[in-house]
Amino acid sequence: MRLQGRAHKFGNDINTDYIISGKYKFKTLDMNELAKHVMEDLDPDFYQKIRPGDFIVAGTNFGCGSSREQAPLVIKHARIGAVLAKSFARIFFRNAINTGLPVVECDTDQIEAGDEIVLDLAAGVCENRTRGVTIPVKPLPEVMLRILQDGGLAAHFKKHGGFNFG
Repeated sequence: MRLQGRAHKFGNDINTDYIISGKYKFKTLDMNELAKHVMEDLDPDFYQKIRPGDFIVAGTNFGCGSSREQAPLVIKHARIGAVLAKSFARIFFRNAINTGLPVVECDTDQIEAGDEIVLDLAAGVCENRTRGVTIPVKPLPEVMLRILQDGGLAAHFKKHGGFNFG
């Protein structure tokens, strides 16, 4: 799986309420509508700035907070290609994989806002084309790569009639 887009950089401890504010989560279940408000507490114009395939890049502990699946789903419905961070809250990480949102751990200090990025999940590398550096990413287990390739856990079950990792 190879993804390409621009970096949109955020800091450490980006909690799920920053990803999608609680004031919206209880008004609608329409993920496309919620996606219009992704990251708006940190950057009110974020949704207007992003193009399909762009990346959210962050520091440590991305996705901390609640265990609701809305946060990774909203990011995915905003057409973000992947989230790159130094570390993730573990429940967010699993929810992201299960909903089909690629998330990878890497040294994000070598990425700045606006950088052109190519992420190769299978090879385990992130190429920052703007800065001419290749950043290793923590490899995802084969089972997670298959779930992502199928579009998430529910899509994987529909495609294979259950778990199929052999």
